[in-house]
Parts: sequence; structure tokens; C-alpha cells
Amino acid sequence: MAAKERQTRKAKSAGPRPSVAAVLRDLERNGSRRYFADMSARYGIVTRAKAFGVPVVVLRQMAKSIGRDHDLADALWRTGVHDARMLATMIGDPARVTPALMDRWAKDFDNWGIVDTACFSLFDHSPHAFKQIEKWAKAKDEFVKRAAFALVASAALHRKELSDEPFLECMPIIEAGASDGRNFVKKGVSWALRGIGKRKSAKLKAAALAVARRLAASEDAPSRWVGKDALRDLE
Repeated sequence: MAAKERQTRKAKSAGPRPSVAAVLRDLERNGSRRYFADMSARYGIVTRAKAFGVPVVVLRQMAKSIGRDHDLADALWRTGVHDARMLATMIGDPARVTPALMDRWAKDFDNWGIVDTACFSLFDHSPHAFKQIEKWAKAKDEFVKRAAFALVASAALHRKELSDEPFLECMPIIEAGASDGRNFVKKGVSWALRGIGKRKSAKLKAAALAVARRLAASEDAPSRWVGKDALRDLE
């Protein structure tokens, strides 16, 4: 997200905070039966939580109107409503994100959409991001483990100020994670590897290609898939 938009959203958050009940009413009013059906049929987003089917573009408009409001974000997450949780990831404050909050939210991850949005919109700018990557990469749960690699990919795209080192330290984690054949994990691993390889760094590009080539030549089927998928994008 552009710095200008972040500042705009922060400024708007200075106004009166909407209540959780009011936000839920807005979410229900903006829900779409067609989009709700498409969530699973077209996008593979299946959630155990209650969902109104609010399109992402509408959620982003609501987030822009509300601005950054970390307390409201956590309150929305606690409602257990999928759309409210998606909105929460868009209005939370990265500076106030703690490892405990990240772990608590991660326990509720049940689809790739909420995982990727949380990592891409909020967690990647947390000062705790890389510690969580190392921790979540060891998780047994498919979506928590995916979060580790979604977080790598999101940080690679957004954290322009970072040196090569934290991303190089992720390479062994990526290589180890590639052997997990679960669909959402292996796709997350490939995304992470491609994200690092696309940073403006010859060193990272070379490291990513080296890992991708090793994986592509592996006898392990999931690792081979990740390597070939990454090579198609990086070479």
C-alpha cells in the first residue's frame, strides 16, 4: 500500500469510531449472494465462519472510510464473521500488532483468502513479521503454515527498506517447506520464493534461482512442483 494512502487512512481514523454493530450492519447490507457463491465456486475460499459475501473491493472502500483503528480491528476479528475479519486486516495498525495477536488470529485461519489478506495488508509491516515466519513455518495446520510463506512474499513486495539478509535467512525455511504437498502450502512456498527473486537485488535473484533449480531437480514431487513453478516466473 502506498505511503500516501496509509497517511490518508490514518488521518481519517481520528474521527468518531463506528461501533462494531454498525460495521456489521454495513457488511450485511453490502453482502452479495452471488459473490458469496463465487467465494467457494470460483476462488476456492471455504470458511467455517459466518459470511455475508462482501466483495473485496467494497471491503477496501469501507477500510478507507474508517481509517486505521486497531481496537476496532481486533473487536471485528472477535466477532467470528469472515467479512469482519477481512475488514479487520485492512484497518489494523501494524505498529500495534503483537506476536500474541498474530498467533491468536492465526488460530482462526481457515482459508487462503483471510491468510493472504492478513499477511499482505497488515502483518508484513509488523516488526515481528520475520520471527513469526520462522515459527509458523513449523506449524502443522495448513493455513497457519501457508501464512509463513504468504508473509515472506508480502514482505518481499512491500518492505523496500529491508536489506537482503532477512530474505536470505528465509531461504532454508522455503526449501524445507517445499516438501509439504498440501495445496495451499506449496503454492505459498512458491509465492515466497518468487517474491524474493523479484526484489531489486541480483544477490537475491541468484539465491532464489539456485533454490528453485535444486527443487526442480528433486526426487520429491511437491519440491519439484515448487521449483518448476518458481522457475517459470523467475527465468
